[in-house]
Amino acid sequence: MVCNYQVAMIWCALLVVLVEMFNPSMGALVEQQPLILKYHNGQLLKGRITVNLLWYGSFTPIQRSIIVDFINSLSSSTTVPLPSVASWWKTTENYKGGSGSSVLVVGKQILHPSYSLGKYLKGTQLLSLASTFNNPSNAINVILTAKEVAVEDFCSRCGTHGSIRPVNGKNRTAYVWVGDSEAQCPGQCAWPFHQPIYGPQTPPLVSPNNDVGIDGMIINLATLLAGTVTNPFNNGYFQGPATAPLEAVSACTGVFGSGAYPGYPGRVIVDKVTGASYNAHGVNGRKYLLPAMWDPQTSSCRTLV
Repeated sequence: MVCNYQVAMIWCALLVVLVEMFNPSMGALVEQQPLILKYHNGQLLKGRITVNLLWYGSFTPIQRSIIVDFINSLSSSTTVPLPSVASWWKTTENYKGGSGSSVLVVGKQILHPSYSLGKYLKGTQLLSLASTFNNPSNAINVILTAKEVAVEDFCSRCGTHGSIRPVNGKNRTAYVWVGDSEAQCPGQCAWPFHQPIYGPQTPPLVSPNNDVGIDGMIINLATLLAGTVTNPFNNGYFQGPATAPLEAVSACTGVFGSGAYPGYPGRVIVDKVTGASYNAHGVNGRKYLLPAMWDPQTSSCRTLV
């Protein structure tokens, strides 16, 4: 689940920074706890995974292509400049619980612009939408809600993932929901492309695809896809309670580049022409800003730059 403990984590880290600034001797006594995501011996998603997409609400063809290109970039064999989306995703191979890598491929897409369930969705309705697809054995159903669609507890979650069990199916299927936050809590769900709601008010970065809402969705989608393959059924890799876990990427909240601290995303690449900030290249010349991912081999948050 995205954004669980996010505000608390940011302020806790900020407090440590302030203590060290104003009382160095006391700051030296603050012991940094190692970041360990425990493996709970459950199933991880490995091999070829079909990613089905349900677009709920109004998305432009350009917006859809940005997100589809991102998913295609995760497991692309096409040569793109480094750092790349694929090199970011490769860190998931370091998670045990299954051999090989997680290869994501875009499957069926459903356009749902008519708001048949209304413009306010509850959690049960997200589950209903996630059950729309007739799935293969290894799939992730992704529900994407447009900026005019409000979702229950939107601002405290930004997105979430879980699993559903088909009526006549034996195996659970993973699902993800991510919403466009351009009109709802962009300071919470689209940071660092928008002024943050809490903490230091540093200037926002310029989004690489010139769409704050969609680039914010990419950050949250990346977070949730990584969490899904490494903890699909609440018994994989996570820290804390299973009902509100810190997972592969959500454990590294707010870190996008080296040297990050609360209110500062870290060192990223800035396009000399557009001024846009990014840290990963994708297919079709796309550029994305991706959050750090916890690496089991080093027990630390791995950044691309």
